[in-house]
Amino acid sequence: MSAQGDCDFLVKRARELVTEDPWAAKAWLITARTLYPTDFGIQYEMYIIERNAERTTSAGRLLYDIFINFPDQPVVWREITVITAALRNDSQDKHAQFLKGVFETLPGPVQCQMLLKATEQCFNTLEKAEMLLLLLKRFPESVVQHGVSLGESLLEAENVEDLDTPVNCFRKLFVCDVLPLIINNMEMRLPASLLHKYMHKAAEFYIGYVTRGPCTDPQLQGPQEVAGLKSPGMGRGQRFVIEGLSEKSSLVMEPWERLLEIVGVVGARCEWQGEKGSRTYTELLQRVKELCRYLPGLEGETLSRCCSQIVTCSTLVLFRSAHFYISTVQPSLFQSHNSLGSTPWVLVEDLSNVFNDIEVERSSGKHAHKKRKLADGREKTMSSDDEDALGKGRGRHILVNKTEMPGWAETLEHFRTARESWDLLHSHDALESEFNKICVAWKTESWLWFRIFLTDMIIYQGQYRKALSSLVQMSALQPQQSQNSLTASSNLEIHRALIQQASCHYALGEHRLACEKLLEVVSGLVPQNQEPTKSSEEQGRVRNKPRKGNDLRLVPCTSKDILPFCLQLMLACFKLRAFADGGRDDLALGHVIVLLQHDWPQGEALFLKAVDKICDHGSFQYENFFNYVTNIDMLEEFAYLRTTEGGRVQLELLPNQGMLIKNPSPALGVELNTLLLPGAQKADRHHTVTRGITKGVKEDFRLAMERQVSRCGENLLSVLHRFCINEKIILVQSLP
Repeated sequence: MSAQGDCDFLVKRARELVTEDPWAAKAWLITARTLYPTDFGIQYEMYIIERNAERTTSAGRLLYDIFINFPDQPVVWREITVITAALRNDSQDKHAQFLKGVFETLPGPVQCQMLLKATEQCFNTLEKAEMLLLLLKRFPESVVQHGVSLGESLLEAENVEDLDTPVNCFRKLFVCDVLPLIINNMEMRLPASLLHKYMHKAAEFYIGYVTRGPCTDPQLQGPQEVAGLKSPGMGRGQRFVIEGLSEKSSLVMEPWERLLEIVGVVGARCEWQGEKGSRTYTELLQRVKELCRYLPGLEGETLSRCCSQIVTCSTLVLFRSAHFYISTVQPSLFQSHNSLGSTPWVLVEDLSNVFNDIEVERSSGKHAHKKRKLADGREKTMSSDDEDALGKGRGRHILVNKTEMPGWAETLEHFRTARESWDLLHSHDALESEFNKICVAWKTESWLWFRIFLTDMIIYQGQYRKALSSLVQMSALQPQQSQNSLTASSNLEIHRALIQQASCHYALGEHRLACEKLLEVVSGLVPQNQEPTKSSEEQGRVRNKPRKGNDLRLVPCTSKDILPFCLQLMLACFKLRAFADGGRDDLALGHVIVLLQHDWPQGEALFLKAVDKICDHGSFQYENFFNYVTNIDMLEEFAYLRTTEGGRVQLELLPNQGMLIKNPSPALGVELNTLLLPGAQKADRHHTVTRGITKGVKEDFRLAMERQVSRCGENLLSVLHRFCINEKIILVQSLP
């Protein structure tokens, strides 16, 4: 029998005995190895028996032998591949733990050599990178030799694959695993240009990661958690898987903090001015603001290095603060936020003064109103200067209801910081040029969330024409949704741009365009149930600080808040026309009276001024009066206008009818019985429409007034919503 035949026989005999008598099988193989020390089959069989029995030490020793003596055997590399896969996957499986134990028994140099050769056997770029990364982590001394080449190969693979997002498997491995090994190895002397390149690659990845959109794959949508304001996008919330990586490998915790660490290390290695290696983003911005003062006196390499530091730090602070702001204003854009129950907000002109910015002065000869219960009913709101910490910013104030936005102070502070960073980046031509290069490289023009921030910033700056252009750009970035998939929430988010367009048109004095946009928004709203009437104590509460009328307000993008805002803005548009000096426009004045019903009695002073205007003219025509005016105070006032005491005003309030009253006679004290809707007879509803509309007044007017009083319990928001829908054409045509 030949030597090979003898070896095969001995191996076969050992296999037959291994289940019945493993020690006998082991004896056969020891004998065989003694007789044939260079035979691979015998030694490999010995390893297989020890491996299957999960005897770690002996299996490791035998693996070492066959790796040293038979490095070219394919079956050896298949075994090593299985072991390295267990090392990479971090599995807690019992067999995987055994394989890791086998590897740990090998001498360090052998482990290093094995991993290097295993890397050479890989043809898949990602697998090869993971194998080499395993080597770098276990043997830090190898970073000097292989670190940069591994990083470059990952970046090259990303370019070859032509991926459309920086949040990909190659960039993730480079940024989160390879880059920290490279920049923290002080033995490596890397040029500043390469460090800056790597830092910008990391920044682009982390920003892309925290601002990624919601997951569209239902299989990847797990239970959601609400990410706190402290660090939006820190990896909590919806499940997220980067293609080519496992779900666990795709997770990045505290991305903004990781990025700050990279900036600190790179800044120290590039000898940035005042770089300590550990800062907050606020300190980063403060430091570069100080550096900006020295820019005019710098030149050459010093200017270049200083510009690089200012642009990098300011850019990161800008995007981070803008992200935090948009995380509150439109949280559904980001996957890391719980979009269920989260409300978008819209930045618009503050209309707090719409009801009371006209002084109501009357001489003794003017109409004597029945009621004199004027009260400013505005509730106290918090604005960006209501706290000392937020009083640093100059310019316009942003008001917000602090009970509806719990993190209002931080949100407004982030908005201020982002604006400050933007101004800094545009304070010098060299800085602006470098910042624009970054924006082009990162394709920031396609970032919807950043466009929303820029639009809000432009509105804050009062550049309304520019803001309208920005809103058009924003609409092009909005994801298109079919009519069937539109929900109430998504519908409001789509109308968010229309609301801001209306606000900008109003600020520019383009009231007709503003009204068109508002009516388009209102048509998509559903009026809510009317809220209970505020108590006299709430009505009497006033704000401590007077406003100049050019403030802004963050309004929740819900039907409950948007419909009242639309009504107020329409009132603001028509009010200017209705009370224009030297002119008369009964139609505009009628629209104002209808709109003043909302939030009554805040608009009572303005209503009384409207009544004065009607008295001055001696007549008033508004044929939609009985369709939409249901306020009992207003009805009583108009009933009083028909009496001698009220001025015997001629009213045309019914459709297709001429003068209602000809030669009205005095009331003679006759009163109309109280007419109230059943169920609405509360203490504050005991009104009577008095003052002589039963005698000397046409029957149709009296009946119309009686019917109108019976409607006082209707949902006012529904009435005003119907007014906007039904009278859309005439409302738009009423404005120049």
